[in-house]
Amino acid sequence: MRIEDEIKQPVFRNQYEKAIINLSYTAGWLQMRQAAAFKPYGLTLPQFNILRILRGQHPCPATVALLIDRMLDKTSNASRIVDRLVEKQLVTRTVCPANRRAVDIRITETGLALLGRVEANNLLDPTHMGLGSLSAEELGLFNDLLDKLRTVE
Repeated sequence: MRIEDEIKQPVFRNQYEKAIINLSYTAGWLQMRQAAAFKPYGLTLPQFNILRILRGQHPCPATVALLIDRMLDKTSNASRIVDRLVEKQLVTRTVCPANRRAVDIRITETGLALLGRVEANNLLDPTHMGLGSLSAEELGLFNDLLDKLRTVE
């Protein structure tokens, strides 16, 4: 559906304004779809993101600083998210033996199994996330345009 119809605004001042509103609206729309997909697993999108980062590091530990650097949402509170994942026994947090001020964070076998179940159910399937209507060529162009958009300093 067109952005004009979604937000009931028939006219924009220019294509730049329309693009910014369209991108913001679509990002929120996608986040709502992802949140709904992760809810049955007791996960939020930032928790899922941290679990994926830790799986990529596995079996090596990660630090909170590494998680913050690699997270999709830079405004998330990584320490608090790790606390919640520790409570759910999906990650462990231990003092680093080499540097007592550092904390090692690792994904547990339970966390790995949960990621496996989430991914086995195709929750991030392109069709479910709204990308199924785009061709491979369109997706390539879309990714290139998003990358180009973020080159602004």
